[in-house]
Amino acid sequence: MRKFFFTAAALALLAAVAGTACKPKKSNPDPAPNYGMFPDAIGKIIVNKCATTGCHNAASYQNAAGLQLDTWEHLFLGSGNGAVVVPYNTDYSPLLYFINTNTARGTVAAPTMPYNGAPLSDAEYNTLKEWIANGAPDKDGNIAFSSDADTRQKIYLTQQGCDLVAVIDAKSDLVMRYIGIGTNPGLIESPHCLRISGDGNNAYVSFLAGTAAQKIDTKTDKVTGNINLGSGSWNVLYVAPNDSMLATTDWTADGRIVFANTNTLSLLQGLTGSGSGLFVYPHGIASNLASDTFYVTAQYGNVVYKYQPYEPFYKKISINGNPPVATNNNDNSSPNPHEILMSPDHNRYFLTCQSTNEIRVMDAHSDALLKVIPVGTFPQEMAISLSKPYLFVTCMEDAANTLPGRRGSVYVIDYNTYEVVKVIYGDFYQPHGIAVDDKTGKVFIASSNANPDGPAPHHATACGGRAGWYSVYDLNSLNPKNSKRHQVAVMPYSADTRFKTP
Repeated sequence: MRKFFFTAAALALLAAVAGTACKPKKSNPDPAPNYGMFPDAIGKIIVNKCATTGCHNAASYQNAAGLQLDTWEHLFLGSGNGAVVVPYNTDYSPLLYFINTNTARGTVAAPTMPYNGAPLSDAEYNTLKEWIANGAPDKDGNIAFSSDADTRQKIYLTQQGCDLVAVIDAKSDLVMRYIGIGTNPGLIESPHCLRISGDGNNAYVSFLAGTAAQKIDTKTDKVTGNINLGSGSWNVLYVAPNDSMLATTDWTADGRIVFANTNTLSLLQGLTGSGSGLFVYPHGIASNLASDTFYVTAQYGNVVYKYQPYEPFYKKISINGNPPVATNNNDNSSPNPHEILMSPDHNRYFLTCQSTNEIRVMDAHSDALLKVIPVGTFPQEMAISLSKPYLFVTCMEDAANTLPGRRGSVYVIDYNTYEVVKVIYGDFYQPHGIAVDDKTGKVFIASSNANPDGPAPHHATACGGRAGWYSVYDLNSLNPKNSKRHQVAVMPYSADTRFKTP
């Protein structure tokens, strides 16, 4: 009989092998939690507590404000009320309003989320807030709307009640950034007009209650400089096509037109028209292609000023055949030209006459009246398409709007034939700012909603006041792109498009 001898080490090895052989093997390791590209700490909160049955998951989100939260990508499709998270901005990301139960943290909105669930803890709320402050990245560190900075198409919209500029991504229609503007943190300076340079690289903003115009880099969406204008009520801006110079109007009884170098951010000496009633409440401003002849509306009266600062040359043009009169009071019997816009060929200019509810078309060479086009009540801003022969006019107080509780209209005029193509009675309340985007085939229309009789905002904003919104229309059909009401901050006012050419 053969004998076998085992060392203690060998016996231990055999026992280990036998034990392993007796254990059932897992076919696959436990999968990592799937949080839809949210960072794990964020996904644990949003996916587990918000994207749940009956709320913001794929099966239920249509009945939950149209907001789907099961993935990071779906979050940045927004809701029926627009963007819910704006990267880097915790004050104007409404998601934080609805998960907040403590006014010491910031704005609180009802109903509190999670709906019919326990409120988020302080730690959970702070985790989400810090994530948004850092750009709300996905699990790989990607920030929404941060790619293609040099070429991304955007719409810029001033918020006159909050000293903000909303930056709208033209592809998704959502607010992608907010830019805090103004030079005095303790004062609402009321950004009035925004214009973008011809190359799309810079935006400029004027302020009703400020002393500077500000320059914004449209690649980074950061303020890059101030032009010290001095005291005044700075209204409409003109930016030269080559972005070398801007002009702005001082809307006062003894008004001015001030010119500045946009590269050095300094005033151009000797090119300021002021004093002795030369300009009375100057408002809208346009120029010929050479940027050496300026056309400026007198807000009250029947006058367009024609001004050549390099000559100098000065002329009052009557827009209705009566003797030219510019007054310092609102005489509703006069046309009271508000805004001015050049035709694409610069041979004509269009005027919104806010008291007589007309568009007046003037010859830019002979200064003769070419056409009077009746429009809705209180016409204000205009925008023009380069791919369609369309002039868009916001009529802020048009009570003919057939939608219940709405006010205002947008007239679409063929700028070649002067025929009204369509009157849009949409989901508006006091529409003012308007921008045409020929690249994406859209029109962005801002409802200021300043009158307290207007629709109640979906939620409050961080700066208080009545929030407005913007609607998006198809440039080809002139119908709404969707039923969304993109709520922004208080009194959205002036809009412009980054790249103008189709």
